[in-house]
Amino acid sequence: MSKIAVVGAGPMGLSVALQLVKNGHDVTVFEADDRVGGMTASFDFGGLSIERYYHFICANDKPHFNMIKEMGIEDKLKWTETKMGYFYNGNLFDWGNPVALLKFPALSFISKIRYGLHAFISTKRSDWSTLDKVEASSWIRRWVGYKAYDVMWKSLFDLKFYDYANNLSAAWIWTRIKRIGNSRYNLMKEKLGYLEGGSEILLLAMQKRIEELGGKIKLSTPVGKLVIESGAFSGVESGGAIEKFDSVFCTTPLPYISRLIPDLPEALKQQYDDRKNIAVVCLIVKLKKAVTQNFWLNVNDERMDIPGIVEYTNLYPMDEHIVYVPYYMPGEHPKYADSDDVFKDKVRNHLKLINAELTDGDFVDIHVSRYRYAQPICDPDYLSKLPPVNLPVKGLYVADTSYYYPEDRGVSESIRFGIDMANMQEKA
Repeated sequence: MSKIAVVGAGPMGLSVALQLVKNGHDVTVFEADDRVGGMTASFDFGGLSIERYYHFICANDKPHFNMIKEMGIEDKLKWTETKMGYFYNGNLFDWGNPVALLKFPALSFISKIRYGLHAFISTKRSDWSTLDKVEASSWIRRWVGYKAYDVMWKSLFDLKFYDYANNLSAAWIWTRIKRIGNSRYNLMKEKLGYLEGGSEILLLAMQKRIEELGGKIKLSTPVGKLVIESGAFSGVESGGAIEKFDSVFCTTPLPYISRLIPDLPEALKQQYDDRKNIAVVCLIVKLKKAVTQNFWLNVNDERMDIPGIVEYTNLYPMDEHIVYVPYYMPGEHPKYADSDDVFKDKVRNHLKLINAELTDGDFVDIHVSRYRYAQPICDPDYLSKLPPVNLPVKGLYVADTSYYYPEDRGVSESIRFGIDMANMQEKA
C-alpha cells in the first residue's frame, strides 16, 4: 500500500481517488473549493440546487453509465427526447434532422446535401488519426463549401475561440459531431440524459464511497506546492505545512502546474505554460417561461456575441425555467474583465431578441459563474505537444481535461481517464 495524494476533486480527481482506494492505497484528496465537483459542482440558486455549468449525458457515455451503476443510482438516470434549433439573422428555425436542413432557406440544395453528408459520415467514422494534423475550418470547408461554412460554422468558431478559430484540430471537432450525432435514435429524433438531482448525486456518491473505503477528502484546502526532492516527489505543501506522500496525482488545469511544481525542469514548465485555454462567463437565467422549445439553440446573429444557449429545463423538467448562456473567450480578452452587470444586461437583450414575447418581468434571477481555464484549445497534432502523464519525476502524475483529446471535456471522459490514470500506479 502506498500513501498517495490527489489534487483536485472534480470528476477526474474523484475517479482517480476512487480507483486508488479500490486498489488498496491510502489516499488523501486536496480540494481548494468547499465542495467536490470542479466545473460539475452545484450551488444554491435561490433555493434550487443546480450545476454551475451545464452537463448532459449522451447515449454512448459508457464510463458514465458504469459509474452510475457502481454507485447504485441507476434509478436517477432519466432520458428526454430533445430538440435543437438555429437562430439565424433574426429568425428561429428547427434544426438537427434532415427535414429541417432541407427547409433551411439560407443554403442552396447542393450545400445542404454536402452539409448533411459531412455530418452523417462523421458519425460513422471511427478512426481519427488522419484528422489529427488537419486544421478544422479548412476540413469543414472542403466538405460543405464556403457558403455553408460561413452560415453554419464560422460564427460558432469565432465566438468561442476568437483569434484561435482558424487553428483547431479537425479530430477534436469531429468527436463533438460524432458524440451528438450518435445520441440520435433515428434520423429525426435525438435523446439526451440527465441525473435526477444533477451531477451532484453522482459526485456525492463517489465522495461517500471513497471515504467508506478509507480515503480522505480535504475540502477548502488549497495546495501551495508539490515538493520534489532528489528527483522524486516527496510531499504536498498546504497551509504552510508539508505532508509526506509516496505519489501524487495532480488534476488541476495545466496553466497552474509551473507555479504549483516550481522545481520541474524549465523546459517542462514551458510546455505547460504554452497550452492555451478558453475562459467562460456562464450566466444561468431563471425565467417564468421558456425562450424556445429547444434544448440547444445555435445562434448566428450579428447582434449577439454568443454561439448558442442551452435551455436546460427542456432536458430536465423543473418548476422554474432554467437557461444557460455561455460567453466563451480567451481569458486575456478585454471582454472577460467586464462586470457581471454588463453580461446580465446582454443576456436580457439577447433572450428578448430570440423571443420577442419575453419581458423584463419574465426574468426571475440571473447568476454569473466564471472559469478561467474552461476549455483547452486543441490545435492540430495536439496530444504530441503535451508532457507525459507519468512525468520523469518519480511518483508525479499530472493531467487535466487536455489529455482527453480528441474527446471533449465531459463527465464520462473524466471518469474513463481518471480510472486509467490511477491504474498507472500499478504499472510503475
